[in-house]
Amino acid sequence: MAGLLIKNLSQIATPIGSKLLKGKDMNNIEIIENGAIYVEAGIIKMVGKTYEILPKVNLENCEVIDGSGKTAVPGFVDSHTHFVFGGYRADEFVKRLKGVPYMEIMKAGGGIQNSVNSTRKASFKELYDTGKERLDEILKQGVTTIEGKSGYGLDKDCELKQLRVMKELESKHNMDIVTTFLGAHAVPSEYKNRADEYIDYIISEVLPVIVEEELSEFCDIFCEEGVFTIEQSRKLLNEAKKMGLSLKIHADEIVTLGGGELAVELDAVSADHLLMVSDKGIKDLASSNVAATLLPSTAFCLNKPFAPARKIIDEGCGVALASDLNPGSCFSSSIPLMFALATIYMKMTVGEALTALTLNGAAAVNRADKIGSIEKGKKADINLLKYDDYQFLVYSTGTQIIDTVIKDGKVVYGKNN
Repeated sequence: MAGLLIKNLSQIATPIGSKLLKGKDMNNIEIIENGAIYVEAGIIKMVGKTYEILPKVNLENCEVIDGSGKTAVPGFVDSHTHFVFGGYRADEFVKRLKGVPYMEIMKAGGGIQNSVNSTRKASFKELYDTGKERLDEILKQGVTTIEGKSGYGLDKDCELKQLRVMKELESKHNMDIVTTFLGAHAVPSEYKNRADEYIDYIISEVLPVIVEEELSEFCDIFCEEGVFTIEQSRKLLNEAKKMGLSLKIHADEIVTLGGGELAVELDAVSADHLLMVSDKGIKDLASSNVAATLLPSTAFCLNKPFAPARKIIDEGCGVALASDLNPGSCFSSSIPLMFALATIYMKMTVGEALTALTLNGAAAVNRADKIGSIEKGKKADINLLKYDDYQFLVYSTGTQIIDTVIKDGKVVYGKNN
């Protein structure tokens, strides 16, 4: 069987494990100098020093990549995005720069409802084509697995359309796509001042079809003041869980509402945003296996205080980092920007940031046993950096330094492609 050998790597830098790493463990990066990785059938078979691996490999019918001067890190996992949508909202971004609050824009008919109107009008093909373009660009940044949410339909037909687009993309694109149903992203105009009725509509009319067609792995909700309450969030997520879906929560982004605590109560896979998480919420998260998914680019674009990453990690939580790519609050999928914000402003170490975008990102989509680290038995999702030390992820500030992206043991981006 044809294999792939990457040899003479200046460094292999990877977290180790098959579950969410928490607290101090997030900074434990295994470094192998003069390293080699051998892959068969898309699975990592051996990792070690080049002189140890080379004699064990049959080089006949084996693709060989010389990694001299380069660093291998795991493929990045972007565990929170909204990459399938119609239309753009550049005008709203400029309004926010002038000081208009996001929630004020939303109440005036902008915000999520603006994107809902455009997404409902967009055809399946239009959403597919723009989604593919975004994935192609994201892949070049080293993202090999991405989570995508619906939530710009807010009705049965368009929510299903978004999820079906993502499923079609997943079947054809090199990147792995994890789908999340976010029908409770906002209260649609048709249900204005009737949020309880809208939750009931989702439970009775939309969720059963999603489960029957296996369109989504997760159910999410925007648990926030002026959107959905703790009680409404608990009701929807409990029903989704009964139907077999795993849970995520947009939690404590704008006000301290208790979304972090609710995520732990319901055994969610992740609680996301957490800019305003309470001390109790942090302690609850630390006592659980819920990933605290932080979205620094969104705070940056909204000019809001960043989530308290240092405190969250020091209290013993497991942190993932994700882009939150969306048409409103954060039209950015930049991995280099995330590394810079996490380390410079959120005071995370380079090792913690790498873990957060790899193994812990994988844990935030229930895949830490398969991806997120460079270890025997894991899928061969690997990035080769242009430099000889993984610390260049931060030192080369805000700069794209991906040389080669390997997905399932095949080069899908770079000069080796």
